[in-house]
Amino acid sequence: MIIKEKAFDSFTWIDIEDANKKELEIIASKYNLSYFLMKDSLDIGHLPKYEQLHKHDFFIFRAYTSNINLNIDEIGEMSNKIAFFIFEDKLITIHRAHFSFLNIHEEKHIKISELFLRIVGFMIDSFKKPTIELSNKITQIEKTIFLKDYRVILIEELYFIKSQSRILKKIISITQSIVQESQDKYKVSYIHQDLQDQLLHLLTMNEESLENSTQLMNTYLSLSDQKNNEVVRLLTIFSVFFLPLNFIAGIYGMNFSFMPELTWKLGYVFALSLMAIVVIVIYLWFRRKRIL
Repeated sequence: MIIKEKAFDSFTWIDIEDANKKELEIIASKYNLSYFLMKDSLDIGHLPKYEQLHKHDFFIFRAYTSNINLNIDEIGEMSNKIAFFIFEDKLITIHRAHFSFLNIHEEKHIKISELFLRIVGFMIDSFKKPTIELSNKITQIEKTIFLKDYRVILIEELYFIKSQSRILKKIISITQSIVQESQDKYKVSYIHQDLQDQLLHLLTMNEESLENSTQLMNTYLSLSDQKNNEVVRLLTIFSVFFLPLNFIAGIYGMNFSFMPELTWKLGYVFALSLMAIVVIVIYLWFRRKRIL
């Protein structure tokens, strides 16, 4: 466990990193923190959250800590959280992962709400890069499907793109709701409005990515079905031509004792001619029906 304390004019910031369950129980007892909120802090996949208590407020926000190129579709794999306990005179942050943006060098006179919103701003900003990369990745796949060969794209890749878009949208949407819900108490005009604008932009981009990835998956499946239908259609056409020919060949291959055609001098020519006539008739019928 790593504990860092930094004193400001009006409050103290206590940052706790990588604490186990027993250590968190000691911290909860020391600062009179709720057991259930500490339990939420330990939950790896917990979504963003806001609770207003009698003596302090509790927040959970998530920051993106993964790589968009990895085939992952779990919230806990894509992002890590920071739990905030905000008192009048102290800010406690609890997290498992290391966040470089927590090495903040602020003036001593900064208010607790300003520091809190700055950290939240860094966490929200972490979703900018994966959102842009995911959007670009969808654009490239779209070009490949429509302009090149869709078969080089794997359905598995489309699935993970769709899942990641959905997760990013979910996290950002809940974060936006929490920021709006707590704006009256923690509103700092020059920071809060920027967070709102940034969240709206990220949410719009991820909604577009989710919609585009869904459409791409449907297009991919439609093209695959179309290709399969073309193969089946081609096999059906060959079958229509060869089935009557096999029927004719089967009749004259039975070798019964009484088959006059077998003794004809032109029997072989007759059979081939009959087959040719059948093929021509089928071909003309296909042309008339505009199948060929």
